[in-house]
Amino acid sequence: MKCASTIFALGSLGCILAASPALAHAHLEGETPSDRSIVRASPSSLVLDFTEALNIAFSGIDIIDATGQQISHGKPALTNGDRNLTVPLQSELGPGSYTVKWHVLATDGHKTEGSYSFTVKP
Repeated sequence: MKCASTIFALGSLGCILAASPALAHAHLEGETPSDRSIVRASPSSLVLDFTEALNIAFSGIDIIDATGQQISHGKPALTNGDRNLTVPLQSELGPGSYTVKWHVLATDGHKTEGSYSFTVKP
């Protein structure tokens, strides 16, 4: 009976571990420009790397400058198995600090959001 209990416990653990990726949320894994970085020139686009595939229809960003003004940008696109959100900038960013507020919907239906910042050096 002890052997059967051990086999059942190991089998249950295996099922839980196998199901874990399906329960994961899309977390920000990296970004370009990186968080709290100082760049010498305006980037032409922002790239946000996530741990899970995204649904582009419900994912996006807002770029806010130091005065609180929203910066316009182009249409976001997905690459790398729908895990990278690339957002082209419509115009060059001037010197100053910028905050990127992001919100995404993973293909598993879970929403996540967050923010990061970077500075364009004068």
